[in-house]
Amino acid sequence: MPVATVHLVRHGEVHNPDRVLYGRIPGFGLSELGRRMASDVADWFTQQAERTGRAPAVLVASPLQRAQETAAPIGAALGLDIDTDDRVLEATNRFEGLSGVGSRLRNPRYWPLLVNPLRPSWGEPYRAQVARMAAAIQDLRDRAVEQDGPGAEAIIVSHQLPIWVTRLSVEGRPLWHDPRQRECTLTSVTSLHFDAGQTVPRVEYREPNAALLSQASNLPGA
Repeated sequence: MPVATVHLVRHGEVHNPDRVLYGRIPGFGLSELGRRMASDVADWFTQQAERTGRAPAVLVASPLQRAQETAAPIGAALGLDIDTDDRVLEATNRFEGLSGVGSRLRNPRYWPLLVNPLRPSWGEPYRAQVARMAAAIQDLRDRAVEQDGPGAEAIIVSHQLPIWVTRLSVEGRPLWHDPRQRECTLTSVTSLHFDAGQTVPRVEYREPNAALLSQASNLPGA
């Protein structure tokens, strides 16, 4: 049994008919499908708790509306309050607010933002995202263990890019990547298992809403 497990949950589908790269822009809440995803992932956590005999002890979410709305049914199902933590917020992005970002990259106006994709030059550095996420994960892990003892579990509802670069870091892979290749679908669960005697957590990835993904609009980086 792991000493502790922290589950990183990506939010559900967002109502975004104009396909805007919404980033940290307020007012982007879940679509009808997204609300169903949030309800279903809450049911999934309930079923996991019934199977193992242990429920997550702490629930944290990004302050953005889509994360809060995804966390709400999880909290209701597990009897947990939602704690808001800015450290698990979406990454900043200089393309925020634009639609059709791929086609805009042909415009020389935006080329200065692409000068260093390894950092990346168009937004918050990957290493900075990993650092803030790692700090939040460590604090939440310790808090869960203090509250519920060895084997405790906690949930963080966050966003695709911060979750993905955190996983890349844990697995010792380069942080630079093709956004289209991220394994972090809507309401997916990336679990970090902190095993006794191990300095690096073990990663487990699951998609409780795999059957709904074909119906969803999914923008890389959103």
